[in-house]
Amino acid sequence: MGLSAKDALQLRDTLQIAVVKCSERCLYHAAKWAAELLDALPVPTAADIPKTKGLPTSYIHPAFTPNHDPVEAALEAQELSRYLLAKSLFDCKEFDRCAAVFLPESSLADMLGTKGDGGISAEGRETANPSVVLPSERVLPQLSQKSLFLALYAKVISGEKRKEEDSEMIMGPQDVGTITNKQLVTVTRFLTRWFEQRKAEGADLAPSQGFLEYLYGMVLVKEKNDEAAMHYLIESVQLFPWNWGAWMEIINLITRLEQLNKITPKLPQNIMSFIFHAHVSINLYQQGGNTAASLNDLLAVFPTSSFLLTDKALLYYHSKDLIAAEQEFSQLLGLHPQRLDALDHYSNILYVLNLRPKLAFLAHLCTSIDKFRPESCVVIGNYYSLLSCHDKAVQYFRRALMLDRSCLSAWTLMGHEYVELKNTHAAIESYRRAVDVNRRDYRAWYGLGQTYEVLEMHAYALWYYKKAAGLRPWDGKMWQAVGSCLQKMGRDRDGIKALKRALLADSYYDSSASSFGSTGTIDRMTQMDPEVLLQIAVMYDRLEEEDEAKAYMELCVAQEDGGVTNEQGPGLGDSSGIRGDSPGSDDGEGGGERATAGEGTGVTVATSRARMWLAKYAMRAEDYETANRLATELCQDGVEVEEAKALIREARSRMEQTSMMES
Repeated sequence: MGLSAKDALQLRDTLQIAVVKCSERCLYHAAKWAAELLDALPVPTAADIPKTKGLPTSYIHPAFTPNHDPVEAALEAQELSRYLLAKSLFDCKEFDRCAAVFLPESSLADMLGTKGDGGISAEGRETANPSVVLPSERVLPQLSQKSLFLALYAKVISGEKRKEEDSEMIMGPQDVGTITNKQLVTVTRFLTRWFEQRKAEGADLAPSQGFLEYLYGMVLVKEKNDEAAMHYLIESVQLFPWNWGAWMEIINLITRLEQLNKITPKLPQNIMSFIFHAHVSINLYQQGGNTAASLNDLLAVFPTSSFLLTDKALLYYHSKDLIAAEQEFSQLLGLHPQRLDALDHYSNILYVLNLRPKLAFLAHLCTSIDKFRPESCVVIGNYYSLLSCHDKAVQYFRRALMLDRSCLSAWTLMGHEYVELKNTHAAIESYRRAVDVNRRDYRAWYGLGQTYEVLEMHAYALWYYKKAAGLRPWDGKMWQAVGSCLQKMGRDRDGIKALKRALLADSYYDSSASSFGSTGTIDRMTQMDPEVLLQIAVMYDRLEEEDEAKAYMELCVAQEDGGVTNEQGPGLGDSSGIRGDSPGSDDGEGGGERATAGEGTGVTVATSRARMWLAKYAMRAEDYETANRLATELCQDGVEVEEAKALIREARSRMEQTSMMES
C-alpha cells in the first residue's frame, strides 16, 4: 500500500490540520495520536515539495486553522479573545471557569429551563403564566461551533473530575459504582436543543464540523444510550474522519463482528477507516491473515508508527505467539524508549514467559519516566506478582486504579492476585469491574468462571466460561474449561462436544500445518493436548462406550511420540476440519525414554493414566501380551509403579496358564 509523492504530501497536510484542530479543542489524546502518525510519515525530499514564496506549502500553517465558512469565521473572529482565555483556563485545568467564559451557569440554566422551576411541569407553568417562555422555545446563544464545543467539553471533564473526587476508595465498602457525572444532564439537554434547532433551520446554517456530534456521542455512551451514540459518532467521523477519539468511541461500542459488518457501509472510505478496521479486528481477537496484511500495508505508509507497531505486537499476543509479541514490543521500546502506552501488555507477556530480568528492567524504566502513570503501576504490579509478592502486587494495581478507574489491565490482574491470595469475593468483584469497563475482556470472563469453579458453583462457572469462549471461539483453552465444567456437572455428552471443539479450536487460523480430513476424523500424526484427549476418553468410559474410550486413550498415549502409524483416529462429530497445533502441551511433564527431542510431549500424568486404562482394558479383553507390555512401560516411566507391577504379575500368570492349557 504505497503512496505517491503527491498523495503523501496531501496526507501530511491533512494530518497537520488534524493536529491543530484537535489541539484547538483540547482533544489532547486525539492530537497526540495524529501527531505521532504524522511523525511516522517518511520525510519528503526537496524535489517532492512544491515551493511557495521560498517555503514548502506543507509547512505553511497558521496558529489556528482557517474556517472556510464565512458565518463560522466571523463568529470565531468575534470570540477570539474569549476563546484564548477559555483555552488557557482549560489547559490550566480550571474547567468550570473555562465553561463559564461562553456559557455562564445562570444563563445556561435559564436557556435550558432549569432555573427556578420549583418542580412545576411545563403545562403548569404555561397555565400559571402564559408569558413564560418554555425551554423548547428559548433561543440558544450564537456561538461558533469551536467555542461551543470547548465550553461543553469543559463541563463534561469538570463533571468527570468531580465524580472521581466523590468516589470512594477502590474496592472499599462504599465503592458500589453509583457515583455519576452530574454535568451530563445539562450537556445532553443543551446538545439535544442545539441539534433540534439546526434541523429546524436546515440549509440556512453553516455545515457542522463533526466535533459536537462526537461530544454528543461520547455523552450518550456515558448515559448507556448506545444506539443513539453510534448514530452520532458515525456522523462525526463522516464529517471529520481525523479525530481518533471518535473512532475509539465507536470501537468501544462494538462487541461482536456482526456489529462491525453492520456499520461498515456507513463509514467514510479513506485511510482512517482502514486503520480503524485493523484496530477493531485486533480488539475483537480476529486472527485471520487479512488483519496482518492490513497492518503490513499501513506500516508501509507509516513505517515507524508506534500505534501500528503496538497493534502488530498485540496481534501476535492475541494469537498466543508470545515470543514474536515479545520481540515486537522489544523493538518498539528501542524505537520509542520514553513511550509508556501499552507497556502493561508487554509486562503481561514477560510475566507469562517468566523473563524476570527483562520485567525488572521494564519496571525500573517506567518508574524513571513516570511512576504515576497507570501503565507504570501495572508493570510494577506484574513484577511483584512474578516474585510471588501478591499483597504488594495488589497495592500497585490499586494505585493504577486510583489514577484511572477505567484501567482494564489493573482490574483483571488484581482479580488474578486475589485468586492467589484465596480471596474469592474480592477476585469476583475485580473481574466484574473489568467486565464493566470492557465487555470484550475474555480474561475477566474466564477469571470469573475459574473463581466460581473453585467455589464449586459449576452452573455459574459454565455461564462465564461460555462468555469467554464466545469472545475467543478459536482458543482451545476456553473450550477446555467449558468441557471440564460440563464433566463435573455430569453432562458427559455435552462435555465431549466441548472438548472436541477445544481440539479443533487452537489451530483454526494456522493454515501452514496439515489439516484433518472432511470426514471429521483426526489425523493421528497431529500433535494434540493429551489432557484433553484423556478427559474425552474418561467421559466415553463413563457413558460405557468402550470403543470410543479406547480410541482416545490410544490417541492420548500417542502424543508422547507425536503420533502413531494408524491413518485415522476417532471421529469429531460434525466438525469439518482442524489443523495441527505447535508441538507440546502446557500440561506436559518432562520427557520419557520413548520421547524424541522436539517431537511429542514425552511422558505426562495424562499419558500414564491412559496407558494404565489401556493395560486394564487389555486384561479384560484377555490380551495379556499387550497388558504386560503397557504395564512394563509404566514401570519404566516411574508412574503408578506398584499397580503396574501387580498387573505384570497377573498378566504373566494368565499367560502361563494359557500356555499350559494349550500344551
